[in-house]
Amino acid sequence: MNLDLSGKTALVCGSTQGIGKASAIELAKLGANIVLVARNEESLRTTLKELDSSKGQQHHFITADFQLPAGMKGKVENFATTQGPIHILVNNTGGPPSGAIVNAKVEEFLQAFNNHLVCNHILVQALVEGMKKEKYGRIINVISTSVKVPLKNLGVSNTIRAAVANWSKTLANELAPFGITVNNVLPGATLTSRLQNIIDNKSKNTGESLNKIKEEMESEIPLGRFAEASEIANAVAFLASPAAAYITGINLPVDGGRTGSL
Repeated sequence: MNLDLSGKTALVCGSTQGIGKASAIELAKLGANIVLVARNEESLRTTLKELDSSKGQQHHFITADFQLPAGMKGKVENFATTQGPIHILVNNTGGPPSGAIVNAKVEEFLQAFNNHLVCNHILVQALVEGMKKEKYGRIINVISTSVKVPLKNLGVSNTIRAAVANWSKTLANELAPFGITVNNVLPGATLTSRLQNIIDNKSKNTGESLNKIKEEMESEIPLGRFAEASEIANAVAFLASPAAAYITGINLPVDGGRTGSL
């Protein structure tokens, strides 16, 4: 199985923590040059030092805010023009706040749509011509199992994630003739700061202890535990590899069996 990414460059969004950071680490282990993208320059510099460079990889970072898409677009386009093409794009950013959909403000939908679908689209448009010329392209969107079964108390997220999934499937069909694959990784409950925030909020709203909520959530997972971020990253890395060349347009749950549908 060819998992070698030597000579390939991967741009990984939200890559200073959680699944994004874990994905950057795994892709670097396979030989890829990594371009980290996040808001905090200090965190970017710290993460950069953690990336494997044993195969001669050259790693970089771009400081950008997904709430300012025009600025992000300019920085990414400039990097691709001056530093060389990007072969792998990992779209990943933190999800919207939890809450019932009936209470969601219109502004919350607009902000989430902008942070997720619009920014994903801008990045694809900035990088896709380079992928075509290189005859190698992997676009991987980290979204949520809610595209299969909506999750309780995540109304805005459920809505926006579904939009990203359908955008991705449409894009996969359009780019397939160029050998560019587009896939979605659907993490289940994963040990990240976002999961901790969800547990904390539920505890505040219900009065239940953090341990009880954690145990209840884990009991819904057939494997009986939360995922490590590295386990989600393994799926991202595989889909980015030459071995996954004939896989496109799919939703891949990595959830310990929790999702109640195929």
